[in-house]
Amino acid sequence: MGLTPQRHGPDDPALAAILDLIRNCFAPMEGRIDPPSSMLRMTLAGLNDDAATSEIWSLGTPPLACVILTPRPQLLYLGKLAVHPDARRQGYARRLLDHAEHRARDLGLGAVELQSRVELVENHALFAAAGYAEIARTAHPGYTRPTSITFRKSVGG
Repeated sequence: MGLTPQRHGPDDPALAAILDLIRNCFAPMEGRIDPPSSMLRMTLAGLNDDAATSEIWSLGTPPLACVILTPRPQLLYLGKLAVHPDARRQGYARRLLDHAEHRARDLGLGAVELQSRVELVENHALFAAAGYAEIARTAHPGYTRPTSITFRKSVGG
């Protein structure tokens, strides 16, 4: 594949394409996951804010895959991993997972953590294959059943 991850700061023109990519990739989850994805509340202004406080990375021009990495105490949180439908099964998600692990080590953090909705079993298989272990199941406010699974991978810090 050979694509180098590109970091996007606030007001980067590529953020609009990244927002479109996230919306395109997360849209099929509507009606499949409950509660609905937070993607429905994402805006370009919000993504610009995220670029100031987190790290937004993409592969390809225009972006074929993206991820938002947010440093937290002792770990790097990986969110909004998205790969364009035409680019799936080509290693883009794995490339960004590997990049997140490198960034965590660079930042002196010992783990990468992410959450996935319980319904998205195909994503769980990807995370398990990449060495992530399930560490918790949580419920969104107002739900009595688990709605999300937390995965974590230790990377040394």
